[in-house]
Amino acid sequence: QVQLVESGGGLVQPGGSLKLSCEVSRFDLGNYAIGWFRQVPGKEREGVCAINVYGSTFYSESVKGRFTISKDNVKNTVYLQMNNLKPEDTGVYYCARVLFISRDIWRPRDEDSWGHGTQVTVSP
Repeated sequence: QVQLVESGGGLVQPGGSLKLSCEVSRFDLGNYAIGWFRQVPGKEREGVCAINVYGSTFYSESVKGRFTISKDNVKNTVYLQMNNLKPEDTGVYYCARVLFISRDIWRPRDEDSWGHGTQVTVSP
């Protein structure tokens, strides 16, 4: 079974930065698109950004210009650099293999399970 392990979350003040990591195993990162998602209690999990196999990146409007997704196929790791964080960015962040439904719409693969995620809290 594939594994994706998130790390790097924490408590940060508004305007601060965090860098999340998603270490993958048991599959070739170069052959799959990866997305970051976040969830807050009482709300559905939402897609934040994604990177396809060619390295093209896609972002939700709420994070565009502030977040950057990248990957290192040698280190089997996907990163999420988050700058100028806002309280509404608070949530548990998950990474997952994704499928692109259209050019900029992606969804998690049905055959994969969610990992534990990493908590990001943006608060004064």
